[in-house]
Amino acid sequence: MNRPLVLNWSDEADCAAMACRLAALPALRGACIELHGGLGAGKTTWVRHLLRALGVSGRIKSPSYAIVEPYALPADASGAVAASDAWHFDFYRFGDPQEWEDAGFRELFAAPGLKLVEWPERIAGLTGPADLALDIEARIDGSRAVQVHAGTPLGLSLLAGLSQPR
Repeated sequence: MNRPLVLNWSDEADCAAMACRLAALPALRGACIELHGGLGAGKTTWVRHLLRALGVSGRIKSPSYAIVEPYALPADASGAVAASDAWHFDFYRFGDPQEWEDAGFRELFAAPGLKLVEWPERIAGLTGPADLALDIEARIDGSRAVQVHAGTPLGLSLLAGLSQPR
């Protein structure tokens, strides 16, 4: 559908900076973002930076065992962007598609709000296309190679916002 945005995170500060840039885009609060990468690639770290940039305070837990952690996003400082909800999913331990129905995930994905999905390949075919997909690859030197793909018109808009010069 488009060309990916290719990034290099030389350190965690680069990861945080990208999360802050994305958090500044008001349309993000209605997006579904898939995070691809192996164990230790930095998916949860990026989610923590994004949620912090969106104003979440308190502990931001990895949903590895709970599968989903909900968060209330406050209105932005100007009041131009209303409060909303965010859900951080980690489907690493997901094994049975019936869990999807039993847990009410279909309803969560249909509801307004931001969805952040780690290990989306474990639920392939159960959701619609993600607005954005981040492919994060850890390198031997500790840096990260990142590709950001858009999968919907909303994703294209977010990708364009990320691609703007700083």
